[in-house]
Amino acid sequence: MALVVARNCSRSLTESMNYSRYRGLAKRPSCPTCIIHSKRYLLSEDIIRLREFQQRKVAVAYQIYGTKDQYLKTVSEKVSRNELILKEDLKNLLHLCQTPDDMEIAKRVIYRYHTENKNVAYGEFKFGPLFVRLCYELGLEELAAALIKDQPLRGFFSDSTSFNITMDMLFVKGQYNSALEIFLEMKNQGVKLSKDTYILVTAVCYKLNTPECQRICSALLDEMQTKGDALPRRAYLFAVALALKQGEITKALSVYSRIINTDGKICHNVYILLLAMSEKLEDLMEVLETSVEANTSQFVKKPEICKDVLSVVEKKLEAHPLLQKKFEAVYNNLNAAGQIAAVTLDDLLCRTPYSKKHSYLLPPQRKLSRRTYKPLHSTLMTE
Repeated sequence: MALVVARNCSRSLTESMNYSRYRGLAKRPSCPTCIIHSKRYLLSEDIIRLREFQQRKVAVAYQIYGTKDQYLKTVSEKVSRNELILKEDLKNLLHLCQTPDDMEIAKRVIYRYHTENKNVAYGEFKFGPLFVRLCYELGLEELAAALIKDQPLRGFFSDSTSFNITMDMLFVKGQYNSALEIFLEMKNQGVKLSKDTYILVTAVCYKLNTPECQRICSALLDEMQTKGDALPRRAYLFAVALALKQGEITKALSVYSRIINTDGKICHNVYILLLAMSEKLEDLMEVLETSVEANTSQFVKKPEICKDVLSVVEKKLEAHPLLQKKFEAVYNNLNAAGQIAAVTLDDLLCRTPYSKKHSYLLPPQRKLSRRTYKPLHSTLMTE
């Protein structure tokens, strides 16, 4: 019976692996058009850990006795009979859910479990990330958001990972207002903000592009500066882009000056856009000319500039004929050298970060002696 459940989970895992390969294509596409039309994710696989979660689902499906439906029915009856819900009951249940109907049962069990244990520390295991990853797999971002904001479940999602993954799901679906509500709920519940949280909230504010979002970003920056901490570079870049959208050039210059390491394609494009918007045209042309004249090895990638950034520069130089002629020459040189990127600055800002984990294949452990062809542990056993 458990084999049927395992096969279903295995099929889901295969789809996830294909999905992971799709996300990999979104990171390193073979053509620029693929980047432009692909979905953007703000969290890497190190945080989402979807594949690891689905591998665990397959393992749990093999371990339980009976079918998935029988197990769900048994746990549901325990809730109806007002019996105690154990930690393993809920853990196995969340690993067995495969449909929205299954999630309704899981929802009832979660409410019951939290009611019984809200005054007791759950220990090291946290159910919040487990439930949110399940919602991520099934595409139920609204359910995750609803439960996180539900006051009777306050304390169940006590970690930043649950909020971050939910915000990422909503960001992918373009539900930026809902994502901002999750961040405000996170602040209200007193959950500690992580570096990923700052990246997510500045990205959401950048997408919404409202004066209120500008105020939230400014408050976060001031709060971090007061504490003496530094935001992740990506969060700074989102804050700069938002300030430019809002026309606050001085604020954008101030935020950009806080970035310690300004190397990289994104920083280079943001800096060019910043110079153009702040009317520092002489400095702007110097940076563009330096980009073309970069005397680097053929093995070192030359700086690329986004086409939409160059369009803003061209518009700013319309009233300056001499600089415009220089720009046309620089543009032609950039185009000839293949240094004009087809992607937009928005695509660069919202791209999926690379995973920090690297899988290394270890050589198989030798069990026989090369000299005697006997098991290596035999000598130790005899001693």
